[in-house]
Amino acid sequence: MVYVVGDIHGQLGQLETALHRIARDGDGRVVFLGDLIDRGADSRRVIETLMQGQADGRDWHVLKGNHDRLAARFLRPEPMYDPQILIGLDWLSPKIGGREMLASYGVTVTDHMRYYEIHAAALAAVPPAHIAFLDGLLPSFDAGDIFCAHAGIRPGFELGAQSEDDLCWIRNTFLDDPRPHPKLIVHGHTAVDAPEHHGNRVNLDSGAAFGRDLTAAVFEGSDCFILTDRGRVPLLPPR
Repeated sequence: MVYVVGDIHGQLGQLETALHRIARDGDGRVVFLGDLIDRGADSRRVIETLMQGQADGRDWHVLKGNHDRLAARFLRPEPMYDPQILIGLDWLSPKIGGREMLASYGVTVTDHMRYYEIHAAALAAVPPAHIAFLDGLLPSFDAGDIFCAHAGIRPGFELGAQSEDDLCWIRNTFLDDPRPHPKLIVHGHTAVDAPEHHGNRVNLDSGAAFGRDLTAAVFEGSDCFILTDRGRVPLLPPR
């Protein structure tokens, strides 16, 4: 039995609800699909919650999402641009949400600030242990009957040969491919109104970043159940 939590995006209250639903359902390994931060107000406390859970010995496995990767690269001694992001955007762009993440550490970013000023303030405010946590997140997790990746996989490539670029960023090449994969792929990254089962993949990014519910699911083999306040609800592929 494996529990999987979708994209959190700084929504601490929703993370606490998801963890409560998991604890009420049972006990087992938990995989977090990445995009822990940005957009929501509590990125720092989300990171602290996950770090503490791992420090307490919980069987928690946290994946790296594209937002986590953007933050970790910005927070290096020399900021590193991520070439996978759309041209004209970076982590501090209002559409991305890095400003909200920094605000959770007490750094207010204004339009008149220079890039180097923001970087210096961020390095002074974000604990090195938090930066190391973001930088060291897992690219993927093989959970037996399912394979977890933040964005998905590149079809036709072995699961063990996937690149971090694809695991963090891939979209249409993966989403539009109806063919069976070596395992059921469980992913987030592409926000939908509610979790979706497509037969070859399950999307658990139900849009917590935009005010919708954070999804927690449990897998028994490749059978998927969404956890709700009323218990388990089967998530089935289309007939």
